[in-house]
Amino acid sequence: MAHVLVIGGGVGGLATALLAARYGHTAEVFERDTRAPGAALDRDFFGWHRPGVPQAAQPHALLGAARTVLRQELPDVHAEMLRLGARERHELDWFDVRPPARPGDEDLVMLQARRIVLESALASALRAEPGAVMHHGETVTGLLAEPTGSAVRVRGVTTRAGAYTGDLVVDAGGRRGGVERLLPAAGCRPPVVERHRTGLAYFCRWYRLPEGMEEGPRRPWAVTGGTFAGCAVFPADNRVFAVTLFVHTGDTTRSALRDPAVFEAAARAFPPGAAWLGLGAEPLSGVLATASLDNRWSALVDERGPVATGLVAIGDAIAHTNPTLGQGTSLALWAACRVARTAHQDAGSVRFAAAYHAWAVRTLKPWFDFQVVADAAIGERFATRAGRTDPARVVAALFECALEDPEVMRARARVRHLVEPPERAYADPQVRARVERWLAARPGYAPHVAGPDREEWERLVYDPAVGPRTSARS
Repeated sequence: MAHVLVIGGGVGGLATALLAARYGHTAEVFERDTRAPGAALDRDFFGWHRPGVPQAAQPHALLGAARTVLRQELPDVHAEMLRLGARERHELDWFDVRPPARPGDEDLVMLQARRIVLESALASALRAEPGAVMHHGETVTGLLAEPTGSAVRVRGVTTRAGAYTGDLVVDAGGRRGGVERLLPAAGCRPPVVERHRTGLAYFCRWYRLPEGMEEGPRRPWAVTGGTFAGCAVFPADNRVFAVTLFVHTGDTTRSALRDPAVFEAAARAFPPGAAWLGLGAEPLSGVLATASLDNRWSALVDERGPVATGLVAIGDAIAHTNPTLGQGTSLALWAACRVARTAHQDAGSVRFAAAYHAWAVRTLKPWFDFQVVADAAIGERFATRAGRTDPARVVAALFECALEDPEVMRARARVRHLVEPPERAYADPQVRARVERWLAARPGYAPHVAGPDREEWERLVYDPAVGPRTSARS
């Protein structure tokens, strides 16, 4: 068995250490924060300043892929999340009567919770796990390494408290974790980084449904948008939900959305925002903004082979994906499982490093590439304010058809929950035939735009007290 050193105590790091311990390894986690999340969810979520995890207060989507890992590998964590207030929603519950079940439908369930709920459940399980140790307030400052032929062998980490050695070091420090900057000092070649800017800025605000109202509306669909802005609703735990607006980073109205009155007026102009905010929800936060996001793939293998052995990256440290598709947690949990299941296989060897890289390219990279394509389409539409090209029309038709056709919805859900890649799910002859019939019945179809037009948007942003017109597109 192996001794695993994990850099970073976020979702990926906690899951890696917990899974490693349960697969018979020992694990140590090094986390810069001085404490772990506790059971006081609201206090930690809204009051805990976490500069190293800026996305912690943003909404998270725990897709079916993440839920499957939890149910199969960490059922106690899944159960604890439900006890803490997480809720589950099946994608096919969009329809008034759920379609007859098929094998695989159990994978199409969203686990609705704030990130703090998952972190709290993982931290609680890790504390009780023999063979796992958590070092709070210990930032990794260096790598212990030695040259071994074609690659540098990483044998441990250093912190201000001392040096720690292990069989495998796991970088779970996220895109800002700093391990990339530590590699040259350890004598390693730099990682190979692929970066795609999204051009999107996000603004979210948290609310709580009124007492006695456990769920919001099942419809309208949680995400809608036009050619310059969009709105999404993220139901979470304990009657809490987030409303998110997203615009292009170059949009002149962007900065005004930080004002709560402007934000709420703009959100109410979209069907999801109007439906949820119309329930009398209580605001729990100001407007939380995030921008300068990119899709970033960082490989520890170049044309000469692994740049280091004894070191692998998981989560945002290898594949940072923009949150529009909500893939991040699922990809991190997949990687955590891979590490835990294989850490005994001579983790310091070139063969292990190359095999992990090949697995990541085969398993994670296709979903990263899908995210890049999706974000490029959104970014271009928002930047040019045009979204009626033929490819956009076909994609929009598929999505709108899914709202009426359970078989197309099932295909869409299988992609959304990372069960099946889009090139396979959408190429199914039955799905294609149904979308084609749907289009044939609508000559001259143009993608539906839900929400305000540009004139209405600017009026709302610059004079929010007036409120949205009832004639806004929906």
